[in-house]
Amino acid sequence: MKSAAAAWLRDRDRYADIEFTQPNGVPIGSVVDIHFQHGGLRVHLDQAVEPAWDQDGREPVLGMSVPVDRDTLIDRWYVHRIRLDSEGTARRVSIGTEAFARETEWFALDQCEMTQRGLSTPVVEQIVRSRSTRPVNQWGVGKAKKVPPARVRAQVLLRKLTDAVRVESSFVVSQVLRDIADLTGVEGETKAQLAAAVSDAEAWLEDQVRVRRELFSQLEEALAARDALQVRQLLARVNATASHNRTADEITIADVAATYVAEQQQAYAEQLQAKAAAKLAREQDAQARRAADRVQTLLATLQRRGDTGSPKTMRKLVRERMHAASDAGDRVDAGQQEQIGVWKTRAEIGRSLAQAARPAPALGAPRPVRHEQVARRFWIRRNCPRCQAVAGKNCVVNAHTGTGALSKIPHYERIEPILAERRAKAERRRRAPGAYDIACPDCGRPPGERCASPSGGVHRARVERAREAGR
Repeated sequence: MKSAAAAWLRDRDRYADIEFTQPNGVPIGSVVDIHFQHGGLRVHLDQAVEPAWDQDGREPVLGMSVPVDRDTLIDRWYVHRIRLDSEGTARRVSIGTEAFARETEWFALDQCEMTQRGLSTPVVEQIVRSRSTRPVNQWGVGKAKKVPPARVRAQVLLRKLTDAVRVESSFVVSQVLRDIADLTGVEGETKAQLAAAVSDAEAWLEDQVRVRRELFSQLEEALAARDALQVRQLLARVNATASHNRTADEITIADVAATYVAEQQQAYAEQLQAKAAAKLAREQDAQARRAADRVQTLLATLQRRGDTGSPKTMRKLVRERMHAASDAGDRVDAGQQEQIGVWKTRAEIGRSLAQAARPAPALGAPRPVRHEQVARRFWIRRNCPRCQAVAGKNCVVNAHTGTGALSKIPHYERIEPILAERRAKAERRRRAPGAYDIACPDCGRPPGERCASPSGGVHRARVERAREAGR
């Protein structure tokens, strides 16, 4: 709250002392005093200190938890409150104006002004105007109403005039001056007080006309200079102190200023969104670069280890590489994508359901090594698709690193086609039906029953049909 108040005052070229006071030893932060050259504010953030109204020249501003009684609202017409809303890691200060029988209206701190007579928000003048307007008689004229003495009415008008000047409401001041002019039956000291107050108010109105003219002139100059900060500050003052009886030129200037401020706010919001998008893009790009580096590191590790490590370790490294490649996106080139597919196949990641359903080897049984399942005389007849070794030549170790050392152990890609052919052949044999799996065409016996032959054997036609079915 202190930093927001300091920035608000700095934008208006005003100076004030902000102090964390501790009356009667209350905790620090309960009360914050803002001292101006003339007057000040006392902000009550909690209920530790009871607000003192119209004392020491400091206007109380209440926190959300500080209560205010009905009589105070009626007597003072309105009170100000302060609210702090979270926005990310920061806190935004809002000022609310509460009046009797009205909802509290909230405004940003930039919409408020500090006048010579206190804190003012855009709704203050409306509240003062509504309280100063005479109510319509709802009960007709059937019953005479007791009129208070002229001295009492004069005192009420003097108080209204003082309050209207305090909130810088030219409209209400003019209205009260008309009511004073219509007042009769006032004599003596009260009449002298009214005359002095009227003289001071008329001088104040003349000064306000000059101030108003100068304020709109400054707003027009700020618009011409495209000074967004100055336009926003002056527009807030115009709306707070000169919102009534505007001339055609003043209405035009205020409308242009409001449109300009809205455009500036929209441009600023778009700028913030663009900065956030650029930051996100940079973070994603950095993450992709790190993932691409991780892909290269894992590739080097897999090339170095080859098939010498445990299958579990290989699968773990391949999965890590697949995840890193997914994060790297288009930073993984076609060659690396091809190598990922090779290693994925070698690690048996993504096998079909039929392959996954095959029974696992018995617990404790040694896991067969691929190159031990195929004799050299079989794989040496084939070319190696990985290191490009031709038939009759051994594979080359670390073909991608250029070492060129020969290996007695063939690459996985060279022996896998042989193993695949053997698995397919075994599968066909496993699925081939026997003679008793089909009905006999000679004796008509159903599947599973023996043929009705004199020798007790199987009819030849049944055997031939089973052989044809297994092809």
